Amino acid sequence: MAQNYAHGNYSHTQRKQVRNGGGGRTPADRARRTLSQNFLTDDHAVELMIKAAAPRGLVLEPGSGPGVLTLALAEAGARVIGYEIDPRLAGRLASRTRSDPRIEVVRGDFTAARAPREPFAVVGNIPYAITSRIVDWCLRAPALTSATLLTQREYARKRSGDYGRWSLVTVESWPWFSWRLGDTVGRESFRPVPSVDSAILRVERRPWPLVSGGHSYRELVELGFGGVGGSVRASLKLRYDGVDAALEAAGVARDAVVGHVHPDQWVTLWGRLCR
Repeated sequence: MAQNYAHGNYSHTQRKQVRNGGGGRTPADRARRTLSQNFLTDDHAVELMIKAAAPRGLVLEPGSGPGVLTLALAEAGARVIGYEIDPRLAGRLASRTRSDPRIEVVRGDFTAARAPREPFAVVGNIPYAITSRIVDWCLRAPALTSATLLTQREYARKRSGDYGRWSLVTVESWPWFSWRLGDTVGRESFRPVPSVDSAILRVERRPWPLVSGGHSYRELVELGFGGVGGSVRASLKLRYDGVDAALEAAGVARDAVVGHVHPDQWVTLWGRLCR
């Protein structure tokens, strides 16, 4: 499945902004689709990514592709390590940037890379198929300062709570990371054009954690998301005393389902039940 991880700089935006016009797919387009390669062809989308990321210092880029975003990151002042699993694209970009000390190209799977020990950020257009793997990698990296990712718009909305519901991944990481939905990037900014729009998802490490007990917080959240009894109250009562008072302090209704509890309310519940 290695070929499915190949990905390039790809985005979606206004049809009038696409450089390579034309709706028909060429054999090269079909090959890119087979490799999950959708290349960014919109300068405005690149500008949105750079603005959201505000890159400086060391930046790791999953899926450099032909280097559109790679070069923009370097021009913005970052020292970029670009990962590209497609040997053809990796070779071309390495050759193109050989004399540029700001850019290093690594042929390989980003999710298999060892995280740097020095502070670093992740910025990239990432393939839908391995979005969760890349996000998990970022959340586990101790020195990560932020991740600015162009993802499927639905994924970005779910993780940022834009639907009015909150996922386990977001709630569980909330004391350490903030999640924010950025600009939408329309599908026409990609070549080939995918079937859905994308959006910029910004994940940023907090200066200080919101809780002092990581293990106890995660236990609380995982029990709540376990779904026993159909409500947060029913789930938490299996293990904790004083649940009703904690729910009242957090402003959570007694019949609230888990997805409707804001991450900040989970922090309050932890403070009442676990300390």
